[in-house]
Amino acid sequence: QFLEHITREIALLHGLKELRSPTFEATELFCRSVGDTTDVVQKEMYTFLDKGARSITLKPEGTAGAVRNVLENGLLNDALPVKIFYQTPCFRYEKPDAGRLREFHQFGIEAFGSSSPSADAEVICVAYDVFDTLGVEELFLEINSIGCPECRPKFYQALKDYFEKYKDKLCDTCLTRLDKNPMRILDCKSEICSEIAKDAPIVLDFLCDECKEHFEGVKKRLDAMNIPYAVNPTIVRGLDYYTKTVFEFVTNKKGSQGTICGGGRYDGLLELMGGKPTPALGFGMGFERLLGVLENQGFEFPKPRNCELFIGSIGDSASIKALELTHALRCEGFYVECDTMGRSVKAQMKYADKIGARLSMIIGDSELETSSAEVKDMESGESKKVCFGNGELQEYLYSIGLEAVTKDLEGKFATDLSNNI
Repeated sequence: QFLEHITREIALLHGLKELRSPTFEATELFCRSVGDTTDVVQKEMYTFLDKGARSITLKPEGTAGAVRNVLENGLLNDALPVKIFYQTPCFRYEKPDAGRLREFHQFGIEAFGSSSPSADAEVICVAYDVFDTLGVEELFLEINSIGCPECRPKFYQALKDYFEKYKDKLCDTCLTRLDKNPMRILDCKSEICSEIAKDAPIVLDFLCDECKEHFEGVKKRLDAMNIPYAVNPTIVRGLDYYTKTVFEFVTNKKGSQGTICGGGRYDGLLELMGGKPTPALGFGMGFERLLGVLENQGFEFPKPRNCELFIGSIGDSASIKALELTHALRCEGFYVECDTMGRSVKAQMKYADKIGARLSMIIGDSELETSSAEVKDMESGESKKVCFGNGELQEYLYSIGLEAVTKDLEGKFATDLSNNI
């Protein structure tokens, strides 16, 4: 929840609007967008038939569903660029590992409409701002360009010629990729294929003039924003829809190695999915991996709010009064609990201590008669008699420095909603 809050606030500062898409989509959507030569489509998707014999898939990533939403709902008719973010569960049938789960959660952003390298730099900046705000240690931004449909065929041919010499050593998956998409071999996790790929041709040597100029433009803008990076020509990303800029935020910190965030440009994807040619780019950031990194570096997460007042009771009439007061204080914005178990007074006080209540009070017959009770500080043991009629209990809570959550959030919550919708 803390990471969701941080990423949402930063997304709003960058002018992004929240988009929510379904948990599952038609399988064809991911085969068309992600690419049928990728590990995601070939090995990792949760695909099944519904009761109408339609093939549907739990979404393995957020971009395809976001693009479908944008196209179907005509969002590109709005002022460009259209910039959205999402926080969503994703599903991949992978071997569970540290930071790798079969159900995981992503913070992602997508920007549609701009082909400028400024858009690339701005998207990267959103991720950088998240990590910078959290103070993530030993995190490195690596960037690359994988070209466009104009220059990539030459690179593909060079790769094919290179890997043809090692056909007898490549894994079965990479053999199928050799003709369809040899660049995917560079992303293979097999030790043998990875070793072979070390001496493979480098994509930067095959970029056309436009791609070279675009990549230089991205680097200049990152330099202008003081965002440190390194060029890594081996980055290709695991999905087929990427073009030109690709990037990853990688940590080498012991115990949490790996990619926390990855993304890039996918200028041809909207046209592939039935829309007009539209430049676009984005990234996905794994919450679980980021949590692991933060925990590994000893990050102190904000503590949850504790109960501010526990109202105990003796007898049925007092129980009703306790519930009445609890409701009134909650409406005011205080975190208050009362007994709903019919416990003894001693057991009620034990419960108040277990939930970390700051204050407690017990209402019995005498307290009902005088409309007042002793409010006890659970830590110091000090107590003060307080009337609980006519809002006096609320005034007392304010007087000792307790803040009502409703008052803090009233204006801010409305602002957040107007920004998101």
